[in-house]
Amino acid sequence: MNPQGSASLKAELLGAIPSLRAFAMSLSGNIDRADDLVQETLVKAWSNLGSFTEGTNMSAWLFTILRNIFYSEYRKRRREVADPEGQIAARLASAPSQNSHMDFLDFQDALQQLSPDQREALILVGASGMSYEEAADICGCAVGTMKSRVNRARNRLGQLLAMASEDGADGDTAWNPAEPAMDKLLRAGE
Repeated sequence: MNPQGSASLKAELLGAIPSLRAFAMSLSGNIDRADDLVQETLVKAWSNLGSFTEGTNMSAWLFTILRNIFYSEYRKRRREVADPEGQIAARLASAPSQNSHMDFLDFQDALQQLSPDQREALILVGASGMSYEEAADICGCAVGTMKSRVNRARNRLGQLLAMASEDGADGDTAWNPAEPAMDKLLRAGE
């Protein structure tokens, strides 16, 4: 690897950090764990930079590494009792006056209720803007499977958010699916 190529690879690695962090946050649901996942991904990528082929998709390579780290840890921890970090504290906190913040919390909660495969598919295609083909390559599945996962995730997320808006029907404004960020995920792949 020449010094010029090395500098461009470093720049690509650094440029991918915000997307990696968002993806890690969507998988883990915990900002501290997301930061750890991104750090582990970058360390692993840096130590294996020699195996990366310049000119190929750096983001896809990094997303695959992050995904593999997450699922390896998930398999190790699935027999452990889940620690509901922050969930109890969120219930004890006083409710903010801004409806959009509460809507986002409902959305975040609903997103975490999706299965990991569905959540991953929705984030890759809907939030990260990847094509079905790129997302299928990252997840190691067929394009049709990816389309199905996105569709099921979108439908399930809509159901969960509809239930959340019915639960909170105390005179406050219900969740508005026309809000851009949430709507983008719900319409992923259309």
